[in-house]
Amino acid sequence: QVQLAESGGGLVQAGASLTLSCVVSGHTFSGYAMGWFRQAPGKEREFVASVSWSGNMRLYADSVKGRFLMSRDNAKDSVFLLMNNLKPEDTAVYYCAAAPRFTLASTMASKYDYWGQGTQVTVSS
Repeated sequence: QVQLAESGGGLVQAGASLTLSCVVSGHTFSGYAMGWFRQAPGKEREFVASVSWSGNMRLYADSVKGRFLMSRDNAKDSVFLLMNNLKPEDTAVYYCAAAPRFTLASTMASKYDYWGQGTQVTVSS
């Protein structure tokens, strides 16, 4: 059973930075793509970032490109999301997701079979 556990969310002011972490257990981590998605109140879940199994391919939503950086440490079965220059519109629950059937990064939620419980990020203006 694959389990994902996010951490690192919190309440920050606009312009601040946060780093989210996600630890994966129950499966060989290094061979598949990982992603971050978010869901704001009253909105659908949306793609944020994805990284390939090797870490060499990364995809970002236009809204976070240049501000967020996703990385992975296969030795620690972990992925990270460094979020810089946070804006109030970044407020959402952030979910870590695993795509064991795929090695390349993807924006499509349907490719991710396993999801974490989410961590709240709140950015005040």
